[in-house]
Parts: sequence; C-alpha cells; structure tokens
Amino acid sequence: MVGTDFIKINKFLMKNNFLKPAIYSIFFVMYFLFLSFDYDETNVKIVKDFNLINVDGNMVSLSEYPDARGFIIVFTCNHCPFAKLYPQRMNELNSKYSALGVPLIAISSTDTAEFEEDTYSKMIKKSQAENFNFPYLFDGEQTIAKNFNAQRTPHAFLIWKEKNEWVIKYNGAIDDNGAEPGKVNNNYVADAVDDLLNGNDVKLNETKSIGCQIQFRN
Repeated sequence: MVGTDFIKINKFLMKNNFLKPAIYSIFFVMYFLFLSFDYDETNVKIVKDFNLINVDGNMVSLSEYPDARGFIIVFTCNHCPFAKLYPQRMNELNSKYSALGVPLIAISSTDTAEFEEDTYSKMIKKSQAENFNFPYLFDGEQTIAKNFNAQRTPHAFLIWKEKNEWVIKYNGAIDDNGAEPGKVNNNYVADAVDDLLNGNDVKLNETKSIGCQIQFRN
C-alpha cells in the first residue's frame, strides 16, 4: 500500500511539473521520514504470559483467566514505604474490576539478597496480615519485571487482550496521592480501566510511578 501510494504521487507530481529535481529529492526524503514516524506511533508494547508462584503455593499465569479482558498488574514489595500505602486500595481495585473481567495481580520482583523483608516467606505473612484479596506473586528471577520494564514499587500496568496478545494500555502510578487516599484527585488506573470497559481509548496512558527503585541483579 505504501509503495503504491508513493508511485501514484510521484507520477502526478512529475506529470504536472510541480517539483524541480532538487525539491523532488527533498520531497522523497520527507515522505519516507513521515512514514517512519507514523509507523513508530502505531507501535504497541506487548508483554508475554508468565508462570509465577503465588503466596498460596499455587502457580499463576494469565492463561488461567480465560474470560479476562485485561489485568491490572502492580509491581510492589514488602519493604518500600510507598508500596505499604497501597494494599487496601489494591484490594478495592480488585474487588471492583475482577467481576468485570479485569482482575488485579501483584508481583514482587525486588532483590531479596538486598531486602530480606521481601523474601517469599515474608510475602506470605504480609498477604495474610493485610488480607490481600488478589494474587501476590514472587518474581525471584526478576524476569517479569524486566519484561514489563517495571521501575519502581509500586508501578502499575494495565494490560488488555487484543488479538490474543497482552498489550500495555497504561503504566505508571495507581493514583496521585499515596499518603492521603482521601485527597486523591486522579485515579489513574481506575480511569484507564473505565475508558477501556466503555469502549474508548485510554485518555492518559502513562504517568510517573513514585516509589522505591527496583534494583536489578546483573
């Protein structure tokens, strides 16, 4: 299609002597720069399925949710002060959206050699103490965090199923006020889910995640 369009434009311009050779060369370069830019704009970030152990001892993967339209994936951990602010809000998100086909899954990918508080056994204790109603998965090899390009805890992603692939539709903060839930003005994740459930594009598809940096082992 692209080649055909260019040939048609080329014939029209040359037939009507609209462009001198030098200008024609410039047009040629600019045309293909435009096409390249347009192609980049249509790129999407696709993430792969995973299979990680949950705090209940069972393995969890996206494929185990055949009716899911999407997922809220939150990279979090035990030790980070920012992450500690969000479990109740994550429970609320899961309660609201899992019934609509968009469950929440939390993943801990921090370096447990550096943060002993984030070990699997302590993840189990935290999930029980704070009554997590969502899976809390252990990414001990940090491969899933790298696949998503997760940077901090908490770092939220909204992925959506398109043509049997999982496409990132939003990434960033859960909302705009970690310290004071009652003063939140923008519920970024919830708004993004609502946009998609209503058949619309996500209005705001990226924000800056605020939290503790995920330290990746080499």
